[in-house]
Amino acid sequence: MTLDFSTIGSKIYRRQIFPGMVICLGMLCFFTSCSNTKYLPKGETLYIGSKIKYVSSDSSAKSQKAVLKDELKAIILPKPNMSILGLRIKLWFYNIAGRPTGKGLRYLIRNKLGEPPVYASSVNFEKNRNIMTNRLENRGYFKGMVNFDTTTKNKRTSAVFTAKPGLQYTIDTVNFPKDSSELSMAIRTTTRRSSLRTGRAYDLDLIKAERTRIDARLKQKGYFFFNENYLLLKVDSTVGSNKVNTYMVVKPETPPQAKYPYRIGDVIIYADYNLNSDTAFSKQKAVFYDSFYVVDPYKKFNPRMYRRNIRFHPGDLYNRNDHNLTLSRLVSLGVYKFVKARFEEVDTVKDRRLNAYYYLSPNNKYSAKAQVSALSKSNNSSGTDFTLSLKNRNAFRSAEQLSISGFLGLETQIAGQQNVGTTRYGGDLDLLIPRIIPHIGFGRNSDFVPKTRINLGYEYFRRTDQYTLNSFKSSFGWVWNTSIATEHQFNPIALNYVLPSSITTQFKKGLDTNITLARSIEKQFIIGSNYNYNYNSQAKPNNKRHNFYFNGNADFSGNILGLITGADVENGKEKKIFGTPFSQYLRGELDFRHYMAIGKPRRIRINQLVNRVIIGAGYGYGNSVTMPFIKQFFIGGTNSIRAYRARSLGPGIYYAGNLANDSLRNRYLPDQPGDVKIEINTELRFKIASIVRGAFFVDAGNIFTMRTDPARPGSKFSKDFFSQLAVGTGAGLRFDLNFLVLRIDAAFPIRKPYEDGGPKWVIDKVAFGDSQWRKENFVLNLAIGYPF
Repeated sequence: MTLDFSTIGSKIYRRQIFPGMVICLGMLCFFTSCSNTKYLPKGETLYIGSKIKYVSSDSSAKSQKAVLKDELKAIILPKPNMSILGLRIKLWFYNIAGRPTGKGLRYLIRNKLGEPPVYASSVNFEKNRNIMTNRLENRGYFKGMVNFDTTTKNKRTSAVFTAKPGLQYTIDTVNFPKDSSELSMAIRTTTRRSSLRTGRAYDLDLIKAERTRIDARLKQKGYFFFNENYLLLKVDSTVGSNKVNTYMVVKPETPPQAKYPYRIGDVIIYADYNLNSDTAFSKQKAVFYDSFYVVDPYKKFNPRMYRRNIRFHPGDLYNRNDHNLTLSRLVSLGVYKFVKARFEEVDTVKDRRLNAYYYLSPNNKYSAKAQVSALSKSNNSSGTDFTLSLKNRNAFRSAEQLSISGFLGLETQIAGQQNVGTTRYGGDLDLLIPRIIPHIGFGRNSDFVPKTRINLGYEYFRRTDQYTLNSFKSSFGWVWNTSIATEHQFNPIALNYVLPSSITTQFKKGLDTNITLARSIEKQFIIGSNYNYNYNSQAKPNNKRHNFYFNGNADFSGNILGLITGADVENGKEKKIFGTPFSQYLRGELDFRHYMAIGKPRRIRINQLVNRVIIGAGYGYGNSVTMPFIKQFFIGGTNSIRAYRARSLGPGIYYAGNLANDSLRNRYLPDQPGDVKIEINTELRFKIASIVRGAFFVDAGNIFTMRTDPARPGSKFSKDFFSQLAVGTGAGLRFDLNFLVLRIDAAFPIRKPYEDGGPKWVIDKVAFGDSQWRKENFVLNLAIGYPF
């Protein structure tokens, strides 16, 4: 007999569970609300909030109804106790905990989970009414009125504020200073972009923004001592027809220094400053270089580095942009812990001048970091990694950062009756030079110093009873930022040479029949260029509801060599360099992410809906049939589709896990590469308690090949690619320690594109209680950091 549990479940839910839930919820609401009021002191009532009633017959006021109601409600203080579906849970926790004498469980419940009651006696309704009336006036509703009425029932007090804004006043004329003083003329030159326009609604925030804008423009014209508070906007509201005339004036008490522009006098740099440094400047103690005086008793820094990064020179008109640009560039050098600038007025006969003093406190020249980790993987392997890195922040006295790192890894895997081990070791040398070599003009006006990066690296990889790989890499390129959120990387030269050796006889047998396995250890010589563009709106902390991340990468190899040599491997014209065929391909990848905050701004970083889309494609041609193995796309793993183990999914409807009779697969399941990658992820992140975060997620995607692969049937990309996407889902916990995020994600597939002869969706086959199902489908991911 077959039972349709989905139908039975829905009937039970409708007939029994749903009504029961409604009754329970209603009882819970009743008892919690009653229990909260019984704890109130005699004569007190609980304040449960206020509402705004908006009354207006004016069309402009009606159009602003939603905005004004939100504004008025936001300024009512204090806020009532937090409520969820009418339940004041935090207040309930506070009350049931009583008055704990120590710091035990009751103390934790009262002070961490609970919140004290907000009494109606603590709410000054008249003061709130006055503040609301003032807010309406600031928005141009000069005749606005606000009244309030309170209601108390069952020891609960609420209020209704009735707002009658009336007509909003608009600007009729805008007048700026008209006298012939130097300051007034400078102000008049800034009016072209004024936000005060005839016909616009009067708004105090608009006026404040205009004062700030004028001050910023004057700072660009040398008015170092000027301040926006020296400006006053006078308003005449007697002109009639609900209009106002505005007059921007300079306050009479404005000090004389603020009325004139200043130029730069001497520029003095304390290159090795600390709190005990002697700051009494003497030209005899300084080195004069270019147009700067550099005080550096121990000659730690080459003075030429300041010429590229300090924008002020004697005689220059003071400019706030150049002021900020200099500070940003000095900080971005990475060699200074603290950077401070001070400007001092100097008496001169010809004009008004400022001496500029820069106090630069160096960071520690050397730093070292060691990391030891133990690992255990789902493929029955365990091992350890050791990494040691050393950094010199001022290698050649011009803030060059030289990093040297080395690593050693040992891993053992039990496969059948064999104990297979891997050994890997190697190192990297990375040199970051804070200028472009050779000299190119871009990046000079950026807040961030453009840098030249030179990298050399080597890795030795040995897998017992299989093979040895020696990998050499090198690159030369530039890194520069056009803003704090945007970074560019361009490597005109990127080399990678992989040399396999010591391939065992037993492993060679598998290579003869498995082209994917053979490709993973073939000789590879990559010589080309690559470019990477990155935009991250969260690079600067903000409270925006929507944030975005985008990364685009383009990688080219062997294209010029292939053109020169006439390489055509498909027609027997394979070309070699140092006895190794060079790789020729085009590759691109796009990664787009959207972070949407849920809830109040103060929780912007905690509750989020995050979405990611990755699209990548590459094509080998000329001297290559496919892209090199290390440049191909893979999918699955802790930061990808978490319902599948790392690099195990695809390509297409092919799945190596289905090859039950393949004895080689049972021992050596290779990574599955592809030429095309499509991945879509969505994740809901929320706070559970303290440092504990939770998440629900859905991952979808797959990889494909550009050409038909006989060893992996069904792997080629086609118009039916959408029906070949795998889908996985799951939940996770994250422990956010600020400096470190530990993540546990549990996932399982709900769509398997490789299922033979049956439906691809397998939601109905989910069986958490079945040990065999868990063994085949359930994947536990342990990782550090968020997946994206």
